[in-house]
Amino acid sequence: MKPATPFIYPIGTQGQCWGDTEKALWLSQQKQTKRSYQQDVVSALQSLPADAELVQYGHIDYSRHQLPDYALYAVRSKNWQADLPVLLVTGGVHGYETSGVHGALAFIQQHFAEFSRQANLLVLPCISPWGYETINRWNPDAVDPNRSFSPTGEAAEAQLAMACIQSHSGSVLMHIDLHETTDSDNSEFRPAKAARDGTVNTNWNIPDGFYLVGDTERPEAGFQKAVIDAVAKVTHIAPADENGCLIGEKLQQFGVVNYPKRSLGLCGGVTNARFVNTTEVYPDSPNTNPQQCIQAQVAAVVAAMQFALTH
Repeated sequence: MKPATPFIYPIGTQGQCWGDTEKALWLSQQKQTKRSYQQDVVSALQSLPADAELVQYGHIDYSRHQLPDYALYAVRSKNWQADLPVLLVTGGVHGYETSGVHGALAFIQQHFAEFSRQANLLVLPCISPWGYETINRWNPDAVDPNRSFSPTGEAAEAQLAMACIQSHSGSVLMHIDLHETTDSDNSEFRPAKAARDGTVNTNWNIPDGFYLVGDTERPEAGFQKAVIDAVAKVTHIAPADENGCLIGEKLQQFGVVNYPKRSLGLCGGVTNARFVNTTEVYPDSPNTNPQQCIQAQVAAVVAAMQFALTH
């Protein structure tokens, strides 16, 4: 595990929350596009399995920031049946977490047909397009979409995704949300959050490997273990740190910690699904590579769906 490194963020004054001036300065340093949402995501969605259909569920308008509009897309079962359970996959809530987006896209191409015969599938592969293009955790308003999945959430990305999910009839049986933990969590995103909020940052040890974040209110230990066992065949699972923790949380079982998803406004708390998982891979590990990270995400989705449909 990489040691935590203290870092004071260069924007703002320690102990004081950001105002509009600080947020504008932050945004001015983030606008450079590093990759294309249109090319990487939208173009990839133009060729789908026969039993899948593409729907535009909204668009993000950031013209007030002199930024482009982004159309938002989901892939769903073409023959949606209200009496079938719903299996939900979300990716790119944090746009910088690459394998979450590409893992969702790979699942659509490789496994959508396999599961669409047994359930209604709904996949939102890239909830935060601007974050994807600029490799950012936040949106242009300096808001974390993955703290905004609640009625009072500030991020339009989260609100539109929630509306899309709620507009589909049927009972959600399983929801898996695809994420990464990267070295930039310590070098950029956690220090930025502390600066924005006027608090003191304490970095954590980045777990070296794949791990899961379950829901404190819906722990489902057998479900979590099935996913860990499947992913272990693809890439390594993160060991706990010297305090028996991952990202500051006590281990529940090998490779698994729990968060209270609803109270934190996390994407994983957006439904009443019995089976809920947030995946985390570590793309900066010397023991893996980008393709393995994508394969780990796909393996997690497949294992989660298999377990949910048989239990």
